[in-house]
Amino acid sequence: MDKQRLVQIAQALVANRKGILAADESSGTIKRRFDSINVEATEENRRNYREMLFRTAGVAEFISGVILFDETIRQKGADGTPLVKVLSAQGIIPGIKVDKGTVPLPSAPDELVTEGLDGLRDRLNEYFELGARFTKWRGVIAITGNTPTPYGVRANAHALARFAAMSQEVGLVPIVEPEILRDGDHSIDQFSEVTENVLREVFDQLAEQKVLLEGMLLKPSMVITGGSTDQRADPEEVAEKTIDCFKRVVPASVPGVVFLSGGEADGSVTSNLNALNQRANNVGAPWELSFSFGRSLQGAPLQTWAGKVENIEAAALAFYTRARLTSAARQGAYVPEE
Repeated sequence: MDKQRLVQIAQALVANRKGILAADESSGTIKRRFDSINVEATEENRRNYREMLFRTAGVAEFISGVILFDETIRQKGADGTPLVKVLSAQGIIPGIKVDKGTVPLPSAPDELVTEGLDGLRDRLNEYFELGARFTKWRGVIAITGNTPTPYGVRANAHALARFAAMSQEVGLVPIVEPEILRDGDHSIDQFSEVTENVLREVFDQLAEQKVLLEGMLLKPSMVITGGSTDQRADPEEVAEKTIDCFKRVVPASVPGVVFLSGGEADGSVTSNLNALNQRANNVGAPWELSFSFGRSLQGAPLQTWAGKVENIEAAALAFYTRARLTSAARQGAYVPEE
C-alpha cells in the first residue's frame, strides 16, 4: 500500500470546485433509463452515450473522477481508444463500482446486504491494471417500522470495511457508500438518528480493518425527510442537520464527503449541496463537501441525446451545464435562477 499515493488521489477527487460523475449504472438500470427515451439498450448505444459524456469538452473543470461499470471499463470508443484513456486524457480519474448488488440478509428478510467480497482481491488487481484508481461499494439501509436493526447495520458496515481495506491494499482509493434510502414518511430527526448510528458503526468497522481514513472518501445520503412526507425540510435545515450529525461521527481525517443524490430532483439536491457548503464554510467543517451524482448530472443530457448522433453536441452542452451548476453548489455559490 502506497499511503501517500492513496492520499493524493483521494484529495484530487475532492479538489476545489470538483466532484464525481457516477456512471456505474448496471445493465438493468441503464435499460430503464434508455426505455424512458425509447432507445434500445444495446452495448453500442450504451458505449455511445457514455462516450459522449466522457468526451465533453471542458467538463474536467468540474468533474474530477467517473465511476464506471465493469462493461464500461473494458470498452473502447468509436475510434478504438479505450474509454479509460478518454477520461485520463481529459484529466479525469477513472474509478470502478466493485460490489455485485444486494440480496436479502440471512435471518433478516426485511433487510439487504451487498454481495461481492468473494474473489474481490483478484478483481481489484485486474481493475487496477485496466486503469482504475478508485473504487466504490454501496450498502443499502432502509428506514421502516422495524428496520434498520443493529444486525443489518453491522453486516453492511463490515462489508464496506472489508471492501475498503482490500481496495487500499492494491492501491485503489475506496469510496464507502452507506446509502440510507429516502423512501418513507420519516422525519428529518429520524433520518439523522439512523444516519448517526450507521456512520458510527461504519467507522468502527473501518478502524477494525485498519483502513487509512486519509486515503478514502465517504459517499453518504444527505440528512433529509422521507420522500413521501408532505412537509419537506428546506435546504438550510438539511445542511444544519447533516453537518451537525457528521461532526459527531465522521473523523476529521477523512478528506472528503461526496454526497449521493438519492433520487432527489435536480433542483432540490443542488440547492441542498449549496446550503451544505455555505454552512460548512460558516462553521468550519473539516471535510470537503462534494458530490458523486448519477441521475442529477445525467438526466438532462440523456433526454437531449435521445439516441441520435445529431444531438450529441447539444447533449454534451446539457451535461456541461449540469456539471457547472453542481460545481457552483459545491462552492456554495449556486444561483437557482441559472
